[in-house]
Amino acid sequence: MAEELWERLRQHLDDLPGGYPATTSGVELRILKRLFSEDEAELALKLTPMLEPVRVIAKRAGLDKEEATERLYDMSKKGLIYRIARDGENQYMALQFVIGIWEFHVNDLDTGLINDMNEYLPHLINNEVWEQAPQLRTIPINQDIAVGHEIMPYEQADEIIRSRKRIAVAPCICRKEHEMVGEGCDHPMEACLVFNRGADYYIENGLGREIDAEEALEILKKADESGLVLQPSNARSPTNICCCCGCCCQVLLSFKRHPEPAALVSSPFIVAHEPETCIGCEDCIERCQMDAIVPDGEVVAVDLKMCIGCGLCVTTCPSGSLILERKPDEEQSEVPATTVRNYMNMARVRGKLKSTDVAMLALRSAKDRLTAR
Repeated sequence: MAEELWERLRQHLDDLPGGYPATTSGVELRILKRLFSEDEAELALKLTPMLEPVRVIAKRAGLDKEEATERLYDMSKKGLIYRIARDGENQYMALQFVIGIWEFHVNDLDTGLINDMNEYLPHLINNEVWEQAPQLRTIPINQDIAVGHEIMPYEQADEIIRSRKRIAVAPCICRKEHEMVGEGCDHPMEACLVFNRGADYYIENGLGREIDAEEALEILKKADESGLVLQPSNARSPTNICCCCGCCCQVLLSFKRHPEPAALVSSPFIVAHEPETCIGCEDCIERCQMDAIVPDGEVVAVDLKMCIGCGLCVTTCPSGSLILERKPDEEQSEVPATTVRNYMNMARVRGKLKSTDVAMLALRSAKDRLTAR
């Protein structure tokens, strides 16, 4: 009976946009057993991808409101479900595994969980899905863009920062897990920026600390100095910006295993190189997190199939032989307006969302709200 519970929870998570596929080894079930108690797994199954008040979830789960209030809050504090306060009342929704449950365990990792996740991640990050509906995109830190190219506000990290009402910074879970198993790097640990309601969740759960825009901009400056790739959530109004290194970031590591990372990444730019002005200093080789730049005689050569348009090579090129150019319109990836819209795109690509599903889910939630009064 217990094994059937974990399989139901796995399927429940797999039906969410980020997915949670089965494996032959069963490592995905071991991870769930590490994170959830049986009671928590049963209650998680009663949540939907829509925010709902406690009374609705309590009725669906057969609990009284007081018990449901306590249990849902405790689960949200553990990073197992998501919590947002609306009109002075907490509301809850199901939480996908990545990006979501996994990142919310940054403060309670252990080597057993890390080892299981490293085994599971190649199954979890699906490059075919990512190519059509990526969770993250790539933007440059500075505006070293060729003259005459239009730059949208959501393509500029500083503009994103200044437009956010509340900001939190948290440790990078990828660098933290690598450090805990003896494979860490020297890049800054506190480098994940989260905004608005996401920042509220991080701050209230002790996952990060609140900062102002000036400190956030300083973090971006240090990220540039350290050679980190900026990856905001794939939306015109992003909920976060990750500052990622090619040695620890599971997304970048997944890209590097693909023969053509440029085909996977959502980036409006790509590097252009002028060998005639290149002085062969090779600073760009060290800066590139995707190994897209290699020595070529007295200069360097760029493999455009590996370039993800982050601009790290551009910001320190002393001769100006490297610049970022906007990709042709036919190669531009559409950036969804919101994270919710992007999650819907991800679910459609994975075959988990039909045209009628959203309406049916909303109707079910509305009906549950009425009957729970």
